[in-house]
Amino acid sequence: MTVSGRTQEEESVCLCCEVTMGSAVERTDEHVREYLIYRGFTNTLKHLDSDIKTDKEKGFRVDKIIDQLQQFVQNFDLFGLKEYWLYLDRRLFCRLEDVYRSTVNKLRTSLYRYYIINTIQRGNLEKTQEFFQKQALELQGQAEWRDWFILPFIPAPEQNPTFSPYFSRQWADTFLVSLHNFLSVLFQCMPQPVLLSFDAEVQKATSLTEENEQLRQLLFALQTESRDQRARDEMVHHKLPVYVQNMDRLGDTELDLVSSQRAVSTATTPSRNFFSTFLPQGRRTPVKPPQITTGTSPGQVAVGRKDPTTNLPSKSKEAVQPKEVKPVSSQASTSEPGSSQSQQATNQSTNQPTNQRHKRIQDHEKERKELFSKPPSQTLEKKGEAAEVEPTVETSGDTPDSPSSNNKSCGGGSEGGDLSAEQPFIKLSQEEYGEHHSSIMHCRVDCSGRRVASLDVDGVIKVWSFNPIMQTKATIMSKSPLLSLEWATKPDRLLLLGSGVGTVRLYDTDAKKNLYEMNIDETHPRILSLACSPSGSSFVCSAAALSGSGSSDSVPRLPFPVSGQLLLWDTKTVKQQLQFSLEPEPVAINCTAFNHNGNLLVTGAADGVIRLFDMQRYESAMSWRAHDGEVYSVEFSYDENTVFSIGEDGKFIQWNIHRCGVKQSEQVLPQDATGPFVLSGYSGYKQVQVPRGRLFAFDSEGQHVLTCSSTGGLVSRLTGGEQALESVLSLGGHKAPVVTVDWCSAVDCGTCLTASMDGKIKLSTLLAQKS
Repeated sequence: MTVSGRTQEEESVCLCCEVTMGSAVERTDEHVREYLIYRGFTNTLKHLDSDIKTDKEKGFRVDKIIDQLQQFVQNFDLFGLKEYWLYLDRRLFCRLEDVYRSTVNKLRTSLYRYYIINTIQRGNLEKTQEFFQKQALELQGQAEWRDWFILPFIPAPEQNPTFSPYFSRQWADTFLVSLHNFLSVLFQCMPQPVLLSFDAEVQKATSLTEENEQLRQLLFALQTESRDQRARDEMVHHKLPVYVQNMDRLGDTELDLVSSQRAVSTATTPSRNFFSTFLPQGRRTPVKPPQITTGTSPGQVAVGRKDPTTNLPSKSKEAVQPKEVKPVSSQASTSEPGSSQSQQATNQSTNQPTNQRHKRIQDHEKERKELFSKPPSQTLEKKGEAAEVEPTVETSGDTPDSPSSNNKSCGGGSEGGDLSAEQPFIKLSQEEYGEHHSSIMHCRVDCSGRRVASLDVDGVIKVWSFNPIMQTKATIMSKSPLLSLEWATKPDRLLLLGSGVGTVRLYDTDAKKNLYEMNIDETHPRILSLACSPSGSSFVCSAAALSGSGSSDSVPRLPFPVSGQLLLWDTKTVKQQLQFSLEPEPVAINCTAFNHNGNLLVTGAADGVIRLFDMQRYESAMSWRAHDGEVYSVEFSYDENTVFSIGEDGKFIQWNIHRCGVKQSEQVLPQDATGPFVLSGYSGYKQVQVPRGRLFAFDSEGQHVLTCSSTGGLVSRLTGGEQALESVLSLGGHKAPVVTVDWCSAVDCGTCLTASMDGKIKLSTLLAQKS
């Protein structure tokens, strides 16, 4: 007999299909009964109930069909067994294509052998001989039955090499499972009446309704956000004069001149310097530089100067008139002789609206100062320098105190303003993924940067996306504890899941099903680390034995390292290729990482040793003791000439791989960056978690590193000196210790993932500032 070769997951899928089919039939029967009662067809209802009681197909419930076959076998009812199989053949099997006929014949042969073995095991040799007497004409011409006719005459058939496999419990279970799966798939693929799909259509309609409601809510949220954005934009120019609405095209000094000019124009003759600002370059009259007095803000700068109108010839005065701005042209004309009376009348008529405009300008200046948040001292200093260099007033509008320079200052996200030029990243946004309800162990982005897989201590895995919106794609619930996960590289939709019972599963995130389950080693059941080669043809698996207490995360650690294995598996054949030699003794490998082409593999172990493997020769190239205690996390540098590691001793160290065991830099990190991580609660409650995921990740250029902290991720610059790190940006946002990080980089924008012990994952979007 050939075994179906299905994994436990595929069997569960078949069981689910069977239950769905059986439930649909049962619900349809209830609907038909209800309809017959409603119509008053009582006789038809009686016949229906009678037929259902004698239904040989058992309502398409495979488990009941298997129970009926086993009942015939246990009762030695050969005639009933044959008749029931013939009914199934006429009703179901005859509709199959010819290519499946051999499978049906093999299942029938196995069913007969299952009957014979049962008669011998229960000591009923008469039924054994009866079977061969009644079936002799049918079976003697078949090659697979040639050796079975001597079975009744063998004293101990269970010890005979030919028949001993059939007496094992494994063979019987394998046969029943194969028959169960075959019938389940058969029922699922059978053409079904429209009435059976009624519930499925209702469920589909409900699902579409829910999806439409979600999309409607999303659209409403986007519309609300758009309205809020328009409202914020309108608030900036709310009830401002026309010449101030375009203030982004004016310098700060020009706006100061406008406000000062309007304040002075109510009592004195306007200065000609204001109009020179709007004169063309070739027709401007040189004047003395304005003397700027010290103020408290850019909007309060006072411009002190003498009235140069007496030094201007009349022709130049007349030439200026057409170039005046309309709101001040009536005031400028009062400088002519004989216009003092009209000046006084004009001042009285325009005093009140001018004061109102001046107040609005000052209010707007205050709002503008808060927006750009530039220190007043810097503004005054720059204005003073510009005033000394340029003799005209217009050039002061081109000083660095312009809106563009202010935007650049506030864009850095730093409170100091002056530090923005040194800030390598701008934190654009921070979002939260909160679908987990326990502490996170692993959080990884796939190679394409489209999906994230996160695993918590309860064994729940969430596969989700964050672009354009945050959305859960799949949820994986595992009965056995999960300890590790890793994205496959080709194709990137596959996910490797390592358990605590010695198995590795290959999960398809698109199809939302398990493809394979690989049994690694029963003596080393804890799969601590997985790493897929860049080519996608193989993956490395680290398996460890159980600790003395049987707990993988118990603290404190045992004084001696736990035994372990490092294995290489082929992803195509799903078979183990080899086992790496771990010198001086087999030890648990905590972390693994490939270089960019998969030729090198670096590992960190529980004995504090870093090992570098040549993946072309499949042997260790070098190894050295790196930390006092375990190695928690290890990665190649950007140029792959060095290796970075974090260990139990709390040190972040850079190692030169060309000079074995030589440190290039070292820095001691706080405990909240290296673990063990501690979450304290009320009444002395304390949760302790040993590091399992990545403790640090690099940006796209390998110049900055993201590490854990008690309140969020911490971005640091790699210095290359004795002190390895220089802190540049704290992401924040967490209320519990961050236990694992990842950094997804794409061009200048990158997403930093920080996952904490309260089950929250923060996505911080950073913009790199190019120097």
